Amino acid sequence: MKHRRIVVVGNGIAGLTACDTLRTAGFDGELTVLGAETHQPYSRPALSKALLHGGDTLSAHELPAPTHGATELLGETAAGLDVRARVLRLGGGGELPYDGLVIASGSRARRLTADDGGAGQELTLRTFEDAVRLKQLTAGRPSVIVVGGGPLGMEVASGCLSAGCEVTLVSDGQPLSRQLGGYLADLFVSAAARQGLRMVHGGRAELVPSGSGPRVLLADGTVLEADLVVTAVGDLPNTEWLAGSGLLTGGVLRVDSRGRVDSRGRVRPEIVAAGDVAGFPTGRGLARVPLWTSAIDQAKVAAAGLLRGQEAAELKFQPYFWTEAFGLSLKSVGFTPVSGAPDYTGQGPGEDSQLMRWGNPAGAGTAVSVNYRIPVPRLRRLANQGPAALGPPVPAQP
Repeated sequence: MKHRRIVVVGNGIAGLTACDTLRTAGFDGELTVLGAETHQPYSRPALSKALLHGGDTLSAHELPAPTHGATELLGETAAGLDVRARVLRLGGGGELPYDGLVIASGSRARRLTADDGGAGQELTLRTFEDAVRLKQLTAGRPSVIVVGGGPLGMEVASGCLSAGCEVTLVSDGQPLSRQLGGYLADLFVSAAARQGLRMVHGGRAELVPSGSGPRVLLADGTVLEADLVVTAVGDLPNTEWLAGSGLLTGGVLRVDSRGRVDSRGRVRPEIVAAGDVAGFPTGRGLARVPLWTSAIDQAKVAAAGLLRGQEAAELKFQPYFWTEAFGLSLKSVGFTPVSGAPDYTGQGPGEDSQLMRWGNPAGAGTAVSVNYRIPVPRLRRLANQGPAALGPPVPAQP
């Protein structure tokens, strides 16, 4: 079937990439993209990295202006979907017919309280507005509690420390160990401790709003108080608008290796999905992988799958992840967490500069650089082929 009208739900990096890929692949029909935010697409990772640490220009998040020529409905959301009639219902009223549909509605921050954020006492970092607000509030150097020991929580804690705040991080276990493994997590925990971060391993935390300011209640009964509480406890896929569409399996939006949505065991060729909203085959089972590069890779495959069906290339997923916090910059290619010490280590010019690899008997390994300047394609070769793929030693630059 030749598509004449394609609608893309979501104007984040997955939606933007899908639009660009559709045009590059030759689609010259009517293209419409919905964006719940009123902004053009921007770099979400920059919000917790460069933006919190940067100056007053607030430009670290900016991306080049879109060139796909789609009709953009910004500040608009999807409210429902009739897959038989091929009609998308809009949150602001009205409907959009489609021949092809790309679901890239992303995710939102998970909260400890209801969506009102405990009467404004629970801050999250998901949108540009969130980042601006947090930057403004930390300028006064308040005391801050960050709940969540994953990459986002650690990046937020690092940014608040750099602003001069007194910061306490609450995590369920060692920060970053679930995402990276103990060996790499130790590097960040040590660097955070040197910079003055207070870390509390209190199990499950609850936010207790009060008139005197937010309080965090730990599982052991300990109560922590601060001027600000920022939570970074995961995300929730934006799938509510798909209720009743028949596209959700056990509440999950599942896609195949070409990004096509699986509806009750039947793949729908006119609907694809990509990004944080979708569960896809990863090589280690079906999973959502809310990472920037994952959203890009999925969107490219999904857009091609929408146009070419079975003739489109399948997604060959290899995770790529990076984080920056407490003076450390980590890049990782391959599946994490890793177990134990690396089987290969290359020392860089600085005390904290390392290049590492963990092997995997079943296939490609995992390569990680910490404060080690290396192009990502070279890091991928190290992960896939081992140290021999690096060739003769090349002095790393600081």
